Amino acid sequence: MPLFIIAVSIAVLLLLTIKLKLNTFISLILVSIGVAVASGMPSGKIVSTIESGMGGTLGSIALIFGFGVMLGRLLADAGGAQRIALTMIDFFGKKRLEWAVVFSAFIIGIALFFEVGLILLIPIVFAIAREAKISPMMLCLSMLSGLLVAHGFLPPHPGPTVIAKEYGADIGHVLVYGLMAGLPTFIIAGPILNKFCKRIIPDAFVKMGSLQSLGTPKEFSEDEMPGFGISFLTAMLPVIMMGCITIYKMEVSVGSAHQNMLYSILNFLGNSTIAMLISLLFAFYTMGIKRNKSVSELMNSCSSAIAGIAGLLFIIGGGGAFKQVLIGSGAGDYIASLVSGTDINPLILAWGVAALLRICLGSATVAAISTSGLVLPLLAVHSDVNLALVTLATGAGSCICSHVNDASFWMIKDFFGLTVKETVLSWTLMSTVMSLVGISLIMMLSTVV
Repeated sequence: MPLFIIAVSIAVLLLLTIKLKLNTFISLILVSIGVAVASGMPSGKIVSTIESGMGGTLGSIALIFGFGVMLGRLLADAGGAQRIALTMIDFFGKKRLEWAVVFSAFIIGIALFFEVGLILLIPIVFAIAREAKISPMMLCLSMLSGLLVAHGFLPPHPGPTVIAKEYGADIGHVLVYGLMAGLPTFIIAGPILNKFCKRIIPDAFVKMGSLQSLGTPKEFSEDEMPGFGISFLTAMLPVIMMGCITIYKMEVSVGSAHQNMLYSILNFLGNSTIAMLISLLFAFYTMGIKRNKSVSELMNSCSSAIAGIAGLLFIIGGGGAFKQVLIGSGAGDYIASLVSGTDINPLILAWGVAALLRICLGSATVAAISTSGLVLPLLAVHSDVNLALVTLATGAGSCICSHVNDASFWMIKDFFGLTVKETVLSWTLMSTVMSLVGISLIMMLSTVV
């Protein structure tokens, strides 16, 4: 019965969002109530369960999410993101534009959320393609693979951050292991896969696409852009802080750590929220004050960034409510009881559940959050599992097979002038390969960490 209820709830969610075009947040809350009622949850507990799920999820990531999107907007509005992309292109040369784009997207994607990074990078990719006299599609998969890996594997993105909080994983460990698995993943799913896609859909790689839906993108002259060094440091500062401090903590023994004041200070600074706040303050100076921008201009950038993510925050909160209902209804415990006597690896299970939900629901973030509610009870049985790797496995699963129920699918189809078939054989294929390569590398990591 619990599995049947979950299957019906996913089907209803698809019906509400795809067929009836109902708002995703409203659909998630309605489905959450339906699951609670169908599972026999006491009526007096339904609302409190939904509230605790939404509040707990947003409470753990709202600050990181807000600081991150403001940092990304400051970087974009100052021309720092464009500087990073153009410098990488100059470094790699026109013959290796794909590698320049994939590394630029990965670096920029760490500071920007997927949709924001996509909107920011697409005009730059089109400008590069125009200068190189090639189709923008030649660079499409490389850009998308860099963005998607950062989105699925690396804090402070909402998906990995939320999952890490739910599982109780150390975010610094998630970041370090995410970089180890993510770098080869976006190379295989980007430039290497691109060569295969050119053979199976050659017509797509001569199309020039259109940016009409974006309006006139803002382009910066050479004098208007900040230098590469300061732009790179601003974008990467939260990653550098969390990564370096995590490595230091891994080298310090637990016994001496409690007696070490430096450890305590670094532990505080390495917290993802504090790291993002410090990075944002740093960006105020490097991308604002140092470039003679007024405080009001900086605050306008921050305000517009926050306004743009309000809807996404509610959807994430709705996913948290759905997750909590799954836990409260006993669905997670039931699934755990089914597999507790088997040899199913928790990493494979987390990846598989997230992949199924992603294919059904479309949203990578909602799939990742919902997965934690189903997998958490199982982790109590497998107490020796590496929680950071479970986080990454969930993230990898949540990125698989983006198709017609994902807004990104239609954005990419529209921008690059593709048919549905061509979008499936490029973007959908790339997201699937990325997920499969990602879980393979995570499984390899599990044997050595």
